[in-house]
Amino acid sequence: MARIMVLAGLLLVTFDAGPAEARKYPKLFGSIELFSKKTQRFPKWLGMLDRFQEGVSPCESATCTAKGWKEFIAEMQGKDRATQIKEVNRAFNTRRYILDINNWGEEDYWATPYQFLKKNGDCEDYAISKYFTLKALGVPIEDMRVVAVQDLNLNLGHAVLVVYVGEDAMLLDNQIASVVAAKSVRHYNPVFSINEMGWWLHRR
Repeated sequence: MARIMVLAGLLLVTFDAGPAEARKYPKLFGSIELFSKKTQRFPKWLGMLDRFQEGVSPCESATCTAKGWKEFIAEMQGKDRATQIKEVNRAFNTRRYILDINNWGEEDYWATPYQFLKKNGDCEDYAISKYFTLKALGVPIEDMRVVAVQDLNLNLGHAVLVVYVGEDAMLLDNQIASVVAAKSVRHYNPVFSINEMGWWLHRR
């Protein structure tokens, strides 16, 4: 996520809006957002989706495992949505943070949940794993986004998961122990957000 501000500039210049999505979302970190279905400029996201689909059958290797994932999902089934969100955030936040360069030999690598369970990962990997776990628990994809932000306190790129619950945007962040309302966090400047429907450009 270190190159996030360069990416922000490129996205702003090349943004090509598609048809507006039907749902109206509350403002995310105070931003105005523009929606597009065209995700071709996000190869890290698309590559991760392809690898995740390929690994739907249990994978057991040096870089991939499904161990514990289905059991955790089964344990969470039937619980209320607030509990599911809280427990998914808590469970994945216990994983160890590892930079992509140390984990994969690349500056920016977006891991699948199966890869994250095997090798841990960095900020977007936490967000992606939470996204797919909540999706497996029945949370609609239109209610979730992986959000790339600029951390204004640290002057670093970062990624989080946002889950929309009614009119509230709830933040699942590996840097914050509990789930909090996104509007309570003032030091994140959103750059873009993405899910399987498309992506959103955020502007102040």
